[in-house]
Amino acid sequence: METDSLLSGSVNGASPGYGSRPGPGQRGAPEKRRMSYSVAGESCSVERGADEEELYIQQAVVFIEDAIQYRSINHRVDTRSLYLYRWYYSKICQWGLGLSIAVLLLLAFVERPSSLSLSSDPRYRSPPLEPPCGLTESFELLCLVIFTLDLIVKSYLIGWEEFRKSKWLIGYTVVLSVSIIDWVLSVSMVCDEKLRVRRLLRPFFLLQNSSLMKKTLKCIKRTLPEIASVILLLALHLCLFTMIGMLLFAKTEDPKTNGEWKAYFRNLPKSLTSLLVLLTTANNPDVMIPAYKLNRGYAIFFVVFSVIGTYCLMNLLTAIIYNQFRGYLLMSVQTSIIRRRLGIRAAFQVLSCHEAQDDAEEHVRVDSVLQVMSRVEMKSYYRTAVTTEAQQYADVGYMSLDQFRKIFDELDKDRIKEHPPLPQYNSPVLQRLQTIFGHYYFTIAGNALALANVICICTILVLNSEMSTAERDNVVLEIINLCFILYYLFEMCVKIFALGWRGYISYRNNIFDGFLTILLLALQITIFVTYRLPYNWNTPSQHVVSLWEMVCLVNMLIVFRFLRIIPDIKLMALVASTLMDLVKNLRAFAGILVVVYYVFAVLGIWLFEGAIKPPPASSVISNTSMANITSNFSVECGTYEQLEYWPNNFDDFAASLILLYNVMIVNNWQVFIEVYSRFTTEWAKVYFVCWWLTSSVMWVNLFVALILENFTYKWDRSHSCSVTDVERIRYQTSVQLIFREQIQEPTEEELMCQLHQHPHLHIQ
Repeated sequence: METDSLLSGSVNGASPGYGSRPGPGQRGAPEKRRMSYSVAGESCSVERGADEEELYIQQAVVFIEDAIQYRSINHRVDTRSLYLYRWYYSKICQWGLGLSIAVLLLLAFVERPSSLSLSSDPRYRSPPLEPPCGLTESFELLCLVIFTLDLIVKSYLIGWEEFRKSKWLIGYTVVLSVSIIDWVLSVSMVCDEKLRVRRLLRPFFLLQNSSLMKKTLKCIKRTLPEIASVILLLALHLCLFTMIGMLLFAKTEDPKTNGEWKAYFRNLPKSLTSLLVLLTTANNPDVMIPAYKLNRGYAIFFVVFSVIGTYCLMNLLTAIIYNQFRGYLLMSVQTSIIRRRLGIRAAFQVLSCHEAQDDAEEHVRVDSVLQVMSRVEMKSYYRTAVTTEAQQYADVGYMSLDQFRKIFDELDKDRIKEHPPLPQYNSPVLQRLQTIFGHYYFTIAGNALALANVICICTILVLNSEMSTAERDNVVLEIINLCFILYYLFEMCVKIFALGWRGYISYRNNIFDGFLTILLLALQITIFVTYRLPYNWNTPSQHVVSLWEMVCLVNMLIVFRFLRIIPDIKLMALVASTLMDLVKNLRAFAGILVVVYYVFAVLGIWLFEGAIKPPPASSVISNTSMANITSNFSVECGTYEQLEYWPNNFDDFAASLILLYNVMIVNNWQVFIEVYSRFTTEWAKVYFVCWWLTSSVMWVNLFVALILENFTYKWDRSHSCSVTDVERIRYQTSVQLIFREQIQEPTEEELMCQLHQHPHLHIQ
């Protein structure tokens, strides 16, 4: 779950209130001290209270944690508020909030219309399991109560003046109010209402809880004007060729030459739809065949349309989306970096006041820094790195501002994974064996044998492809597999001997390899104990899992184990590492895609639930063939009915998600446009075109561009590394680090200006 900042900053790093002094309402906060600063001399005098020293330490701890998580420091800094603030951002509290959001979003699968049925095909679907009224509403009420508490805590921590400036918190209040009102109406109507407005608002709770999602959404909003200009050009291109097509393929007196007109250019909406689908190549070459078979010259029209639209304008749109979005994302990331620098500067400021020094230059004691670092919630390897850097100044006893900043540069560095030392053997024979089994060529030999094992499986599968499972004799394959598995076990044991137990598990590929080896050995032993091969394949199996199923599982695991070669090939290792980083660090982009899917799925249920009814003859399950079932009615080739697309519908939430995914892929998406336009209204096309523009045109292009950016970043950093170095370095790839080299560092004057305007830390 992304860590949300209490108050989103503007692009230049300042909060929305950075342009004005704190109002009178802000000075009424329950602060226990007041610090005064001379801006010219940068000295401070402190009016000490009973717990003043502990307060300064606690403030520094919170500011450092804000810097690590790129959070805004514009929150209350008195003792009680700091404890509340740290509790709010604790793992258990944030996981609880994230779980509440997940539960609320997942309720759509069990609410009416319920997705709790085995099939989504209306011909075969059994009545879904409908929860009783009040069950899902109880979970929903619990989530809404948690969100209300979340809003109250956030509002208290930033203060009323900052709350009024935060559009997200105001929107949070409005969405919560509407959701609660709609929930009350739903319960009062005994869950019989046709429209639940709050379902459409639920994705907002996911958005507002992620600062990076909000930044991404803001970047998309600012990119829309540039995207709109290209989409307008695309629309002009589409309209121009639509009019030309309607002139070329107009209805004639000869019915034999009206195939193109009848199928694709009968009227303006159908013509626009046909060429729009051709823009995605989903109906190519079908759309041109009726005209092309009459005159090959008609192909020029379709080729020119595709070249200009598909290969020029669509790719130009991808380039513009990436370029513009990347620019705005860079500006947004600049805000995050400024937040980190500001948090570190604020921590130094309060610690320097803690010292009550008289020197002209500010400094902090090393023991105070170490005390702060012992309390900060952060990853252990970063804590160790920062603490080690700070201890270098232990002889002096204090550090300056530049030295304080320098020790926190460790947060921007890669984590170097150090493997444990090799075990020491006294015997020369054992030392020689350790060298052999720990050598890189031994790993290459193991990969070659794994490849040979996969080739054996493929060969036998090809030879037995025409046989049924009862006719296959897999005794030979099982013996071959057993030999290979015994070698895998031997390889694992000698690697443990060469590297030591801790050294063996320090490599991720060894963990993957060893786990699958043990699992394969256990399955193989189970097969021999259970079936006592050779086994009579004609004997009916009385076991829960048949022998063929267990053999299939062994073969699949062996093939899967072949992925062990990935870390040994540099380019493959980088690609795999990029994919893993996308899963870990680009969750915000996938999160917005989830929001878009959720909103369009709910809208689809509202608009098209139950719109498509299967023919009565196909609504009864029988043992007859599909040809007999469909013989009672005739359907046109290539239509929804002929293609048996019945499971793709908007009758429940899960089916809606799958249908939207199929449309996003744009393969045969014209089938869904046609059927819903036929069963409802022509305006249904607007819904599908909007979804295509949002998902396939904009979001998929963004995601592809960010994959390229992520891979380029890692490739540039790894082109001089060996395979071993790639394994050792755990790149902490994040959106902030991808753009790290292009970000401008804030000046000391800018940081102090923002500290002076802190709404709760009064600095003069």
